[in-house]
Amino acid sequence: MQRTLSILKPDVTRRNLTGAVNGRIESAGLRIIAQRRIHLSLEQAQQFYAVHQERSFFNDLCTFMSSGPVVVQVLQGENAVEQYRKIMGATNPANADEGTIRRDFAESIEANSVHGSDSFENAGIEIAFFFSQMDIVG
Repeated sequence: MQRTLSILKPDVTRRNLTGAVNGRIESAGLRIIAQRRIHLSLEQAQQFYAVHQERSFFNDLCTFMSSGPVVVQVLQGENAVEQYRKIMGATNPANADEGTIRRDFAESIEANSVHGSDSFENAGIEIAFFFSQMDIVG
């Protein structure tokens, strides 16, 4: 069993699609073992996405991620990182496969509905950013 971080972005919470997206996650065989609805400050978004601070999209990403509530959650399942990335779809929803979360729900490349850890190592770091071990009930 593996764990990964999922963030349902402000475009999902604004449109009341949290349940629809989580339905896709659970239908794919991943369990939601921790979950919180929060509103990131700009500083918290900058800290979380610090790995991208030199990239051209950094400021826009952080502004977007702090523009409204998000749902942070820990997913668990077989090859959870890879499995979640598969059901999320490509970063650019126009390039995402049919039936993926981003293809079906994203508004744009920036407002692309979900974030998922890109590796097992980063999943541990990202989960620890939002959750203590006591918050995770697996």
